[in-house]
Amino acid sequence: MGEPISLWPGEFRGPGGRRVFVRQDGSGAAAANARTLYIHGLAGSAGNWTDLMGALSPELAGEAPDLPGFGKSPPPSDGDYSLDAYAATVADLIRDGASPVHLVGNSMGAATAVRVVADYPELVRTLTLISPALPDLWPRRIPYQMTGALIPVVGPAVYARIQSRPAEVRVQGMLDATFYDPASAPAERVLDALEAEREREQQEHWHTAVLESLRGLVAEYLRFGRRSLWRQAAEVQCPTLLIYSGHDKFVNPRLARRAARTFPRNRLVLLPEAGHLPMMESPERVARELRSFLRAEAPH
Repeated sequence: MGEPISLWPGEFRGPGGRRVFVRQDGSGAAAANARTLYIHGLAGSAGNWTDLMGALSPELAGEAPDLPGFGKSPPPSDGDYSLDAYAATVADLIRDGASPVHLVGNSMGAATAVRVVADYPELVRTLTLISPALPDLWPRRIPYQMTGALIPVVGPAVYARIQSRPAEVRVQGMLDATFYDPASAPAERVLDALEAEREREQQEHWHTAVLESLRGLVAEYLRFGRRSLWRQAAEVQCPTLLIYSGHDKFVNPRLARRAARTFPRNRLVLLPEAGHLPMMESPERVARELRSFLRAEAPH
């Protein structure tokens, strides 16, 4: 991997009446078939995509929003942190420019991307899911610890106490949980994460955004019927790239087989030495896989 780059610049936009901060790679690539939207996961931000966007620019015209309540985006005025609300925000962002787009999501952002394709199929050209948080009730330590924060009274108090630790400790904890090799994180990315943590300390809505988004994601894990995520995944018609990691502490890599059986037109990649955020830990490798996938799916 080359030298780390700075965070891409951004601006506030108003899709669907919401105020959302969107970072753009500045490549100037304007071709409709190159527009790419990157959707971060729970407690993440647009900055999670910095290096992957850089590796794919200017071939792809990258845009990465801070979902409402995260990063620099203010909380939703209606307090709706559901997956449906996030999907509607993403759909409005897509309509703001050339479409259909290449849609890329990580974790909760990948689950949101599935909902976008299900509800607005005309807006998406290809779908890339990185460590997708699709329903899985098989017990895993970190996800179950996270859902413990939703226990009334006790959970939020414990979560607030954990979040009151020094920013340096929180960042190291994030790297330990999401990277296969935490020591591989470039110093510039660690500094970016520290700055983001200190900004969050000044945001009164931060704890609410995380807990309510987590509540919304848990609701999706317990949803049955035609709007369940696995049911919707089976109806996705656009080409889909599935990227799973062998050392993911959040998403069980064993789900890769189910995903490959479910998405009708998919290509599956398993990264044996990566954690939950491979686009940050191994951006060049993820870029190669995404580039190869898009070239294979390009019209001939």
